[in-house]
Amino acid sequence: MKKYLYTLLALMLTAAPSHACTNLIVGKKASMDGSVIVSYSCDDYGAYGFMNFLPHAKHGKGEMRALYHYETNNYLGEIPEAEETYGVVGLMNEHQLTIHETTFGGREELCDTLTGLFDYGSLMYVTLQRARTAREAIAVMSSLVERHGYGSEGESFTIADPNEAWIMEMIGKGPGVKGAVWVAVRIPDDCICAHANQSRIRRFPLKDKDNCIYSKDVIKFAREKGYFTGKDADFSFSEAYSPTGFGAQRYCEARVWSFFNRHAQDDMSAYLSYAMGKTSDNPMPLYVKPKAPLSVQDVKDMMRDHYEGTPLDILGDAGMGPWEMPYRPTPLSYEVDGVKYFNERPISTQQTACVYVSQMRSWLPPYIGGVVWFGNDDTNMVPLTPVYCCAQSVPECYSQSTANTFRFSTRSAFWVQNWVSNMVYPRYQALFPEVKSVRDRLESDYNSLQASTEQEAASMGEQEARRFLSDYSHRVAQGMMDEWNTLAQTLIVKYNDMAVKRTDENGQYLKTPGGNQRPVLRPGYPESYRRRIVEDAGERYRVP
Repeated sequence: MKKYLYTLLALMLTAAPSHACTNLIVGKKASMDGSVIVSYSCDDYGAYGFMNFLPHAKHGKGEMRALYHYETNNYLGEIPEAEETYGVVGLMNEHQLTIHETTFGGREELCDTLTGLFDYGSLMYVTLQRARTAREAIAVMSSLVERHGYGSEGESFTIADPNEAWIMEMIGKGPGVKGAVWVAVRIPDDCICAHANQSRIRRFPLKDKDNCIYSKDVIKFAREKGYFTGKDADFSFSEAYSPTGFGAQRYCEARVWSFFNRHAQDDMSAYLSYAMGKTSDNPMPLYVKPKAPLSVQDVKDMMRDHYEGTPLDILGDAGMGPWEMPYRPTPLSYEVDGVKYFNERPISTQQTACVYVSQMRSWLPPYIGGVVWFGNDDTNMVPLTPVYCCAQSVPECYSQSTANTFRFSTRSAFWVQNWVSNMVYPRYQALFPEVKSVRDRLESDYNSLQASTEQEAASMGEQEARRFLSDYSHRVAQGMMDEWNTLAQTLIVKYNDMAVKRTDENGQYLKTPGGNQRPVLRPGYPESYRRRIVEDAGERYRVP
């Protein structure tokens, strides 16, 4: 019976929806102002996106900490609580330590569903509560899984603080074998990096302890399992534990290539064939130098990428529909007459539940320096509002308690922003300019207010500054919600029934002297799609 239950649990975990996310990383000398910048899109169909909050606390001897699975919220077990735990807002703690992730899966036989207590999400949150720096976080994460086990698939973690950014890749040792094998590599300060659901650490420096840390058995275990037979110096974590294939490259590595292609100092065309899944013998480097320093806004905008202007651009075929929508429904692959085809998978996707662009600055007090730029839904369709890491609670619109997957609320950013997005997707070309205009205006306002807001906070005592920045975070988020509720109402009123109500140069609806609406515009399909209909239908719809 016990064996049956373990088998059932393994099947349930395998069938559970997994995150398919994107992380971008910018070192402090690769950014415009010296910030360390990292991003994370939490991409998971059906998931309700919210911002978590864990207050700073002290705990008594013998107190236990309950663990809940990041994706299912199922109870996992409990561990001894730390004497003191740090406050966490989203995925940044009060010391500006930030942890983001993408799941690479890797070898299925290494997922330990029997003894692995920690899933990747609970590991992130517990570490944020117990570590101050990226290096401390690596030590905490490795000790937690060694002691309590690791029960998730292979995972790439972005671990960053105001001074350093690291990638840590981890995978379990198989059912019933407690612990994990892992390697962590520091991203040089003057470089950019990314990972997107495929292991990216290949060969790593075995003797550079300042920039590379790894489990003592990471190579030995691969030998024992038959994943590697060469010299230690030739060992590749990715090739041993997560070999690439067409899907890993085209669906995952292509997103990394797109980031590098837009911002790298060197020409990335040599890696296009690899990104397209045509060849596997020329993988991209782990990190590259940018051609120019990146701003926080550059990272936000990169999270809105659909491969525009590259050979992977998803506009131009029938899949975009009549209104040139840069999105494709899932699944990623499908069959027609027994032949398998696929959809492109860009960074920006409708399945995003929430997105973080985290900014950490070493020259400011932590309560001012750490900002989580947060949004619900696809980054392309929403503005990201600033929430400071000293916030005393999360804004109501981002709170887990405001709504849920099954309950809509006009006070929930997740639902209101999805409401707008799902009106826009089917008529993207016509409606998206309205969304982009409001999105860009709000983000421009937030960016322009940042310096003066922080200067005002810096003139206060610490506790007063914390309250001030917390209130500011709430006020900005609520202002965004007011705008987005108005935008949702505007879209349904203005574009009802595939027509468009006429407006003047000030955006006011044109009315008759008696106050009724003027005749609406009926634009029909775009010219390009009209031609496609004629080509497909021939003479059927020709007026005699």
